[in-house]
Amino acid sequence: MNLDLLTVVIICIVVIVLGFCLGVIYRKLNAEKTIKSAEKEAEKIVSTAKEVAETRKKEVILEGKEEVHKFRNDTERELSERRKDIQRQENRILKKEENLDKKIENLESKESALNLKEKELESKYEEVEVIKEKQLKSLEKISGLSVSQAKSFLLESLQNELSHEKVLKIHEFEQQIKEECSEKAEKILALAIQRCSAEHVAEATISVVTLPNDDMKGRIIGREGRNIRAIENLTGVDLIIDDTPESITLSAFDPVRREIARVALERLIIDGRIHPAKIEEMVERARRDIEKEIKEAGQRASMQLGINNLHPEIVKLLGKLKYRTSYGQNVLNHSLEVAHLCSMMASELGLDSMLARRIGLLHDIGKALDHEIEGSHIELGVSIAKKYRENDEVIHAINSHHGDIEPKSAYDFILQAADTISAARPGARREDLQNYIKRLEKLENLVSSFDGVKNCYAIQAGREVRVMVNPEAINDDEMVLIARDICKKIETDLEYPGQIKVNMIRESRAIDYAK
Repeated sequence: MNLDLLTVVIICIVVIVLGFCLGVIYRKLNAEKTIKSAEKEAEKIVSTAKEVAETRKKEVILEGKEEVHKFRNDTERELSERRKDIQRQENRILKKEENLDKKIENLESKESALNLKEKELESKYEEVEVIKEKQLKSLEKISGLSVSQAKSFLLESLQNELSHEKVLKIHEFEQQIKEECSEKAEKILALAIQRCSAEHVAEATISVVTLPNDDMKGRIIGREGRNIRAIENLTGVDLIIDDTPESITLSAFDPVRREIARVALERLIIDGRIHPAKIEEMVERARRDIEKEIKEAGQRASMQLGINNLHPEIVKLLGKLKYRTSYGQNVLNHSLEVAHLCSMMASELGLDSMLARRIGLLHDIGKALDHEIEGSHIELGVSIAKKYRENDEVIHAINSHHGDIEPKSAYDFILQAADTISAARPGARREDLQNYIKRLEKLENLVSSFDGVKNCYAIQAGREVRVMVNPEAINDDEMVLIARDICKKIETDLEYPGQIKVNMIRESRAIDYAK
């Protein structure tokens, strides 16, 4: 039984081996068959590719030949066009050469003709020189003068004639320039005055304090006068208590001290507690407030004019001008008005309006200190401007605005004009009524003293005098001379603000009656 199993196993193994061998043989046969078919297919593909390549090669060769043929045709055509262009240029050059040859021939012929004419002119010039010499000799014999003497005589007569004409022309131009300048100046001044809107009545410094009742006078005086002495000692102001009902007069040369005393006294009256300690407190508070107001007033003035680079001390001095008056005119308002006028006139003349505005604002800066320091307001103003390094134009304008030194620039004349306009406006400055009447009477008496004057009247607040002359004694030409003499007499004998217009009137009347 074991033998049969072994035989079966062996037979199975043999069968498997045979099957494997047969399978290998079969696969080998299939592989060879596949390889042969693949080789045939490959050969077929190669032969097809060769045929395609051969066909493509022929096509490429044909295309190349066509491109070459086309390029050759284009090149030949371009060459032919260039040859034609070159031929045209050669023909043009040949024509130009022919034209140049013709022009050269013409120029040569003209040159020869000119040479002939030049020779003819030279011969004629020699003839003219000979004739000229003969004529000069004849003229010398006739006139008895040599050539040099005749020349000097002619030059001298011509120079005299030209000098006379030159003088006439200069006089004519001077008159024309004067008229034009006068007309332009009048327009500029009128425009500046018209555009400057300022009040005619200036603010006056207050020196009277109103009391609620007369009993307050005793309280202000105090026991044995201690209160009034304390106020006077602390402020430097004299208190005048008289019979005037319900008022006290403050008297002081310094307007700032007077304003401090006024403010302190009004606050004491409102507070009701009047004794030396309270007086000292109120005076000190009023001094601080006034100093603050002075600084703010200076700043407002500079800001109003657009001047922002002023020294702080100059700003304080400007503020002090608020409490300073001149002939009743507030000096700070006057300075602002002059600054505006200077700016307008400078703009019309094409000058620096900001510099003119600065000059106008600072021209009376010395009046802030003329109550404290000895010297005129011009000297003090110049020293202040130099101390705080102001512009040389500003310093010279301050120094010359009242005619103490000669003006040297247009800004100096502008400041003088603006200062006069501001001070001379009707109502700008106040003067005593009696002095005003005396001044007008003196003006009328002075004009009446001239021979031939029939009547005269001072009008326009003394800024114009109207003079009626006797028509039988004075003619029109003499009237001009009398007007000039009156002006000179007024300038010499009278003191007056601004200027005075002398208006001469000569009137002839014919009266008859119809009967």
